[in-house]
Order: sequence, then structure tokens, then C-alpha cells
Amino acid sequence: MKSMMPRKQRKEMFNAPLHKRRKWISSHLEEKLLLKYDKRSISVIKGDTVKVMRGNFKGHENKVARVDVRKRYLEIEGLTMSKADGNKIARPIHASNVMITKLNLTDKWRRKKLERRLSEEARKEVEREAEKQIREAEESKKKAEEERLLKEKEEEAAKQDEELPIEEIKEEKQKVEEEKEEPKEKPLPKVEKKQETPKEKPTKKTTTKTIAKEEEK
Repeated sequence: MKSMMPRKQRKEMFNAPLHKRRKWISSHLEEKLLLKYDKRSISVIKGDTVKVMRGNFKGHENKVARVDVRKRYLEIEGLTMSKADGNKIARPIHASNVMITKLNLTDKWRRKKLERRLSEEARKEVEREAEKQIREAEESKKKAEEERLLKEKEEEAAKQDEELPIEEIKEEKQKVEEEKEEPKEKPLPKVEKKQETPKEKPTKKTTTKTIAKEEEK
């Protein structure tokens, strides 16, 4: 910072853009790494293995799960704190309270920065270690995808088992409701029709009038 006045330093720190804040999130390297790369400190990224040097979690060593650039703190795997409602969240830790014990070399831009002042042998070692880390990262991704697919299949199977009896119950309810709304008409009993005997035509009675008419014809 340019100014020596505390108020101006604080103002610059709180109003700084993200590209400046990112550089300020840096930590000291372990002695082995310091001698290997000839650097005292480097900016922390996700995947670096760090060791907590101060605070309640002193001595805890694990990978960095997340780097919050806006708030300027780290989230380390295994460090959590409980809220008033009982839920657990990640414990934020400042980068100045940790020391880097293993670097994440999967980023090519970071490797180039580290290899600037190194000898050829040291550069080859860095490249070998980077290839190993990339392979491990790919394997872990594949395992995570396989586990996710298995979980999805298990959930789908469980849903299907739950849905089948529900559908059967719904169908039965619909049938009962239909029967209540539209009661089936009972068929009328069949009545046997009696065979009708042909009626005899009444014979004409012979009277004197009919005889007289016939004679006239």
C-alpha cells in the first residue's frame, strides 16, 4: 500500500477490486517447499493442503475446499461450526493463520509461475507431480460420477416401488366412484310368451233373410 496512514490503508483494503484482493489471500510455504521453489509465500487456491497454525483448530491439516475472495477467507475440509439453530456450516479462516504443506499443481498458469527460476531437473519434477495430481483428480471425478449415477438409479427404483401401489389404489377408488355415480341397471326377468291358439272364425248363422238374398242372386 502506498499510504502509511491507517485510515487510508483500511479504506483501500475494504474498497479494493477483486484482482487485488485475490493477491492478498496468500500464505507461507512449508520449509521443504520454500527451499524447493525459492519462495516464501504464494496465493492459496482450492485444492492446496494447508495446516492451521493459530486458533482453536491449531494443528488441523486438510485441503482447501473454497476460497472466498470478497470476504478474504478460506474454508478448509473438516472445519465446521454450529449455528444457534443447530445447523453446521464451514468455519472461515484467514489465510495468514495457515501454512501451505502441499501445492495444487493442476493449474498450468501456476506451474509456469513456479518454474520461472527453477532448474531443468526441478521443472521435470514439478511436471511429474502435476501429471500425478491430474490423474488422481480425474479418477476421483469418475468415482464421484459413478456414485451419483448409482444413487440416482436407487432413488428411481424406490420411487417406482412407491408409485405402483399408489396407482393401484387410485384405480380402485375411481372404479368405486364410477359405480356409485352410475349404478348398473338390473336386467328385467324374462317372461315366457304363451303360444296363442288360432281363433276359429265365427260361422255365419243361416237365417231366412240370408236364404232370401241368396235366392235373389
